[in-house]
Amino acid sequence: MATTLSSRAETPIAFIKAMVQAYDLRGMDPSGALKKAQIAPKTLQQSDARVTALQMEWMSEAAMRELDDEALGWFRRRLPWGSYGMLVRASLTAPTLGVALSRWCRHHNLLTDDIALVLTQSEGLAHIELHEQHDLKGLREFCTVSVLRNALGVACWLTDSRIPLAATHLHFAPPPHVESYQVLFDGPSHFHAPHSRLSFDAGYLQLPLRRDEAALQRMLQRALLLTVRPYRRDRLLVEKVRQTLAEHPQHSRNADDLAAWLNLSPRTLHRQLKEEGANLQALKDSVRQQRARELLLRTSKPLKQIAAEVGFHNEKSFMRAFKGWTGHAPDAFRQIS
Repeated sequence: MATTLSSRAETPIAFIKAMVQAYDLRGMDPSGALKKAQIAPKTLQQSDARVTALQMEWMSEAAMRELDDEALGWFRRRLPWGSYGMLVRASLTAPTLGVALSRWCRHHNLLTDDIALVLTQSEGLAHIELHEQHDLKGLREFCTVSVLRNALGVACWLTDSRIPLAATHLHFAPPPHVESYQVLFDGPSHFHAPHSRLSFDAGYLQLPLRRDEAALQRMLQRALLLTVRPYRRDRLLVEKVRQTLAEHPQHSRNADDLAAWLNLSPRTLHRQLKEEGANLQALKDSVRQQRARELLLRTSKPLKQIAAEVGFHNEKSFMRAFKGWTGHAPDAFRQIS
């Protein structure tokens, strides 16, 4: 997983204090976890103190294991170690991110009734909403931030894509460390909201999942990275290009036409595709081949018409390309399939 490794102390000490509160509620001693995270107890008394992402990761893992509660005391019922991994596994077979997140929210609601998670859409945006069903009291902020960042981290991991936020709405007043929210959530953060939610481009909901069970096992070894560190790669452009090539072949005969349709410069189009590990010609070949196969097998359209529908200037160039893809001429492919 691509992550940003930083030694900058940007996480508010308030979140460490919330974990200490979870220990207090259980009558347990947090000193061992604090020591593992290299956080001096006196730091807890400094309201403006900050810790690094790595310290936050160490403290969270130690607390989750010692308390046997991945919710760190937020809910009336513990979420034993492995609960969030189970949620990811339940979403892993979904065809798209939208289906996966809907499953994630539904299954999370089975684990606790203290909060309710729901995925909604409006005006081109997708929203992961958190509705507080039971008073979370002093753990409200830490719970809300952690659950929302975890859901976003899982979404990014499942699609291997950085999902930038359009806005974050939070169901509490701005805390003393409000400036930290510029790091916790990209995009603007709004407080005193009726309920908490993350909002992002609904186009991401159509992304296919790119992970399997083997990848899940590797991820679970350091799953907290999903929450404490930002994801860097964005694959939305690849899917937009695929969709345009499939639905609007007349606008994708060359890079200039495609870039104009996507409101990009050709240079930006090629650069961003390269950053996402793709190139335009390979995407064009993939989409054209899939569409050509469908038309050859499911219709009796002549080759000239198929060539035009999949974006070729003429029948000869289509026949040459198709034989390169499959090893068969289009007519022969029709007969043997």
